[in-house]
Amino acid sequence: MSSEIHELPEIKPSSCSHDTPREDDQGSVEFPARAMSEWKLHRRWDRAGRLLGEPAMESLSQKHVVVFGLGGVGSFTAESLARTGFGKLTLVDFDKVCGTNTNRQLHAMKGTYGKWKADLMAERCSMIAPETHVIGRRAFYHEATSDDLLGPDVDYVVDAIDNISAKVHLLKTCLERGIPVVSCMGAAGKMDPTKVQIDDLSKTHTDPLARAVRRIMREKYDIDTSKRTGIKTVFSVEPRHEPQGLSYDGTAGFVCICPTKGNNLHGCETRNLIEGTMSFITGTFGLMAASVVVRDLTAEFFQEAEKPQANHA
Repeated sequence: MSSEIHELPEIKPSSCSHDTPREDDQGSVEFPARAMSEWKLHRRWDRAGRLLGEPAMESLSQKHVVVFGLGGVGSFTAESLARTGFGKLTLVDFDKVCGTNTNRQLHAMKGTYGKWKADLMAERCSMIAPETHVIGRRAFYHEATSDDLLGPDVDYVVDAIDNISAKVHLLKTCLERGIPVVSCMGAAGKMDPTKVQIDDLSKTHTDPLARAVRRIMREKYDIDTSKRTGIKTVFSVEPRHEPQGLSYDGTAGFVCICPTKGNNLHGCETRNLIEGTMSFITGTFGLMAASVVVRDLTAEFFQEAEKPQANHA
């Protein structure tokens, strides 16, 4: 393969405009990829190509990653993957943007409140990467939707779900189907991004969410989480900071303003406690998850590239 970096060939008009997404009545919005007669590295991926190499970039252009959860963690993961040149991204979230998302979620800004997170992130990613086929799914992952959301062509799954029942079911299903998955644990109540680590689920500690996930997988699904599970996990070893009360809630405690409250699936009005969060923590979790996906899917190219050179002296 030539090391020359090419511009994309001229894109001929087609019956499906990239700028006009396709929508269906099942809660999906789809941005088809711009067609190319043959794969060539575009200059927008110049810096990624110079690190990963063209063979790895071409391989990624044929991979499909599904991101479950597009909040403070998953929105950063989705955008990072889009900026790496993947062939297909499916972005799944059942929620709409709330004003309280602004401090940590990439899609939350003036003009987006009350809009579907999946739609917004799908459009954002398609604008970053026109050659990527991007699908936004307005859906809540659980047992009843699992088969529909986890198709046969998935190369990697990112779990950025904060509902523990859905999270555990997704992890169990990925293990059963042999789908590589990286799972993000609790990013709330943390202040130090240097405390975020990656390890197998069995090696996690200090994180209450990870502890609960291990227990439920063991008790409900008979999965031994005391030994290596194969689930790469992003977690923090920083002790959790207690949330502080805010004056505008008065004596009522936390007041939910979510546009999708009362959905009977997952919402902050049913939580016992609302944690504090910071974007530099949730973003670190999301970017580390993206790094796991990219490094795993390009490992064979780096193993080849990093072989010691013969000494011809």
